[in-house]
Amino acid sequence: MTNNISIRHLRAFVAVARHGSFTRAAEHLHLTQSSLTATIKQLEQQAGLTLLDRTTRRVLLNPEGERFLPVAERLLSDFDTAVTDLQAVAEHQHGQVGIAASPSTLARLLPPVVKEFHARYPRIGILLRDHSAAGIEQHVLANDVDFGIGGNHSDQPDLSYTPILRDRFGVVLSPDHPLARRREPLDWKDLDQEELLMLSTDTGIRAQLSKYPARHGTGLRLDRPTIEVSNPAGLAALVEAGLGLSILPALAAGTRSFEQLLFRPLDNPAIHRDLYILQRRGRSLSPAADAMLRLVRQRFASMPLPPFVETV
Repeated sequence: MTNNISIRHLRAFVAVARHGSFTRAAEHLHLTQSSLTATIKQLEQQAGLTLLDRTTRRVLLNPEGERFLPVAERLLSDFDTAVTDLQAVAEHQHGQVGIAASPSTLARLLPPVVKEFHARYPRIGILLRDHSAAGIEQHVLANDVDFGIGGNHSDQPDLSYTPILRDRFGVVLSPDHPLARRREPLDWKDLDQEELLMLSTDTGIRAQLSKYPARHGTGLRLDRPTIEVSNPAGLAALVEAGLGLSILPALAAGTRSFEQLLFRPLDNPAIHRDLYILQRRGRSLSPAADAMLRLVRQRFASMPLPPFVETV
C-alpha cells in the first residue's frame, strides 16, 4: 500500500488535536473548515484507522490518535528544525567553510580575507589547512575542504584548476652571500657553482620547478646531490645558517620564515609559478563556501600584492 501521508496531513492532525475543534484549527492554519476536514479524512484513509472521535461539541482523540499524536509532533519538530537549519545555512548563519592552501598563500594572502569573512558571517566556522600541492589536491578530492588554493601537482581529472595568481621564481640567499652584493640582475647561470637547498619533490614548488629546465633552458640541474627540506621554515633556517641558497617563488620567499633573507628574481629566462583555485568537479559549493570563494577572488584582485606576484 502506497503511503501518501505528508507534512500537510500531520500539521492538520496536530492542530485539530491541540484545539479540539475543526473550526479553531482551521483558523489557526488559515484554511477553510471544509479543506481541513478533507485533509483529516485523507490522513485517516491513508492510515486505515480513525484517529479522531467527533461529537457535537468537541473533537477528541481516540486511543489510536493518542498514540499517534506524540509521533506526529516529533516528526513535525524534526522537519521544522531541519528546514530552519537549511535556511540558516542559506543565510550564512550556520555551517563551516574549509580551505586547503599552500603555506605562502595562507600566511601572506588569506588572513585579511578570513578577517573580512568572519566579520560578515560570524556564525560560520572556518577551517584552514596548510599543505603541499599534493596534499591540497587530496583534501579537495576527499571533500575534506570546500576548495583549495595551490599549484597543479598532478593534473587530477576529478579536479578543476582555475588560475588565480602567478609569481616569479628567484633566489633566496643570506645578506652576506657574495651574490647579494651584485648590483646587476641575477640569472640562472649564476647558480651553476652554488650549493642548492631545495624543497622536497612532494611540494608543488619543486614539482613545478622540475618542469622548467629542459623546456626553458635555465641550465638548472636538479639531478645533482642537494639538501632537501619538506617545509619552507626548515629551508629558511638552513639558508640563514649559510649552508647554501635556494630557489623559490616570490610569494613563498615573502613569508615570515624568510624575513631575515634576501630574494632576488632570476632572469634569462624569467619563469613563474601558477597558483589555482582547486575544486572537485561535479560538487556544488554551499552558500557560505561560495561567498568565501567570491571574496577570495575579489580581494586577491584588489589587495596590494607582494613584489613579483600578480593576479591572473
